[in-house]
Amino acid sequence: MRNQNQPVASEGYPFIALFAFITLIFALLDWGFLTLVLLALSLFTVYFFRNPERAVPDEPGAVVAPADGKVIFVGEVNEERCLKGAAYKISIFMNVFNVHINRVPCAGKVIDKFYRHGAFFNASLDKAGDQNEQGGLLIETESGVKVLFVQIAGLVARRIVSYPVVGDLLRRGARYGLIRFGSRVDIYLPRDCKLNVKVGDKTVGGETILGYLS
Repeated sequence: MRNQNQPVASEGYPFIALFAFITLIFALLDWGFLTLVLLALSLFTVYFFRNPERAVPDEPGAVVAPADGKVIFVGEVNEERCLKGAAYKISIFMNVFNVHINRVPCAGKVIDKFYRHGAFFNASLDKAGDQNEQGGLLIETESGVKVLFVQIAGLVARRIVSYPVVGDLLRRGARYGLIRFGSRVDIYLPRDCKLNVKVGDKTVGGETILGYLS
């Protein structure tokens, strides 16, 4: 999969190159203010697509956060698309200043993948989980536990990127995709999972432990 060892995600290269090129043109034209504005946009784009290394915990059964951001929901829901029953749901909201590379919560095999077109409401709203454009991965661990994680587009985010395909074996903490320009990731865990976060907590993708599978 892409973006495993490079400091800036490859999906950002076209944006960085575009802003850098326009900055150069404005500099050659001696348009000082616009040059500074475009230079700032170029630097922010590099910052937005940054791809830092993470220290993934190796604790047995640990489920790590799939995204950097803030926990905006923790609770029990009925997940009928893939899990067909009650599950714990954790929603993590990413603003434009968070790292946007998403990471695999726990090791397992991809047994289903879906993508659904939809609206672009603010990703922090409850209805965004039901109505916004989204894509999900369902994985099954070696012990047969199923975990679903869903990337959800937001008000500004208009592109969901997910690299794995059905049949892939994923390791915990591996980079698996991104959402461009702010959004959220929902993760659904079995009811016997011991949760380790609450609403308002800040998460670091690939490092923060959301809970432990039994």
